[in-house]
Amino acid sequence: MAFTGGDNFNRESELKAFDETKRGVKGLVDSGVTKVPRIFIQPPDDDHLPQSNTPFDLPIINLHGFHSDPVLRNEIVKEIKHASRIWGFFQVINHEIPVSVLREMREGALRFFDLDHETKKEWYVTDSTKKMFYNSNVDLSSTLPVRWRDSFHCRMAPDPPNPHELPPPCREILIKYSKQVIALGCSLFELLSEALGLASSHLKDIGCADGLATICHYYPASPQPELTIGARKHADNDFLTVLLQDHIGGLQFLHQNQWVNVPFVPGALVVNIGDLLQLVSNDEFMSAEHRVVSSGFGPRVSVACFFTTGMVETGKVFEPVKELLSEKNPAKYRATTMKEFVQHSHSKVFDKSSMLHFRI
Repeated sequence: MAFTGGDNFNRESELKAFDETKRGVKGLVDSGVTKVPRIFIQPPDDDHLPQSNTPFDLPIINLHGFHSDPVLRNEIVKEIKHASRIWGFFQVINHEIPVSVLREMREGALRFFDLDHETKKEWYVTDSTKKMFYNSNVDLSSTLPVRWRDSFHCRMAPDPPNPHELPPPCREILIKYSKQVIALGCSLFELLSEALGLASSHLKDIGCADGLATICHYYPASPQPELTIGARKHADNDFLTVLLQDHIGGLQFLHQNQWVNVPFVPGALVVNIGDLLQLVSNDEFMSAEHRVVSSGFGPRVSVACFFTTGMVETGKVFEPVKELLSEKNPAKYRATTMKEFVQHSHSKVFDKSSMLHFRI
């Protein structure tokens, strides 16, 4: 099947044809495609931001001892405070999730994407309200170029799927890994609360750790990586994201108007601040826009865990924490619900400008 068409290019029909194969981008690569179909070709960057050639020392925070040693914990809180204010990104080591579990999670995701087409297509849906769904791009109907990746999404909390609702190749490890990430997230929210000068339980008490979405991404090698993108520039519309990446690389975030590479550190997990944490912290913590560039090597596999209740209506209202406010530091954002916040950010395709909608 041909997906390109020169002057006869019909975007809508080619999107439909691609979606109906249910083979995703991996299917294109497996078929031996040597040119990128037009629906995937990205327009030139309109922000003209350079990629940094200077190695930045992205913070790597050692969590060892934070439970038992008050002196160490205080130092870790200071490091997290600095990283969350200045970078919006940091990596954590000695996070108590065994390396064997990290490896098995990556391998489990790869096993799913390596399933034969007939088996895998049974999981292919475009209904993003389901607890588990697999597809290539959830927003194929948009006017934006298609990302060079396939994904499966699992809502693991607060109302997790039954085990039989998860794919057998990664069922057990998805459940195990997600539980361990929730435990890590609760610890990180304690440290982040303390970094704000609040009681340790504050961010958990207001609901920051109530939900978790685990999303496994598969980025095949691209025959023309300069024309494709794995993930467009965006900010996460959650509280906190914990990312497991592999050695292929490609994740970049904006820092000082430059794209900075997030290096692969064996055994580490990447943590980044989400827009909602920026909102409740009243800009004490800052989220950072990021993207995934394509590569001629691959596949790249990553597992992103988002602390969010997403489109589940919990009734909770989120606003700048009152204990952080004063006459000199008034609230910068209005109150919102998770559902309203996520719906609005989707309308902006996760653009950072969506925060302006909630700005006072």
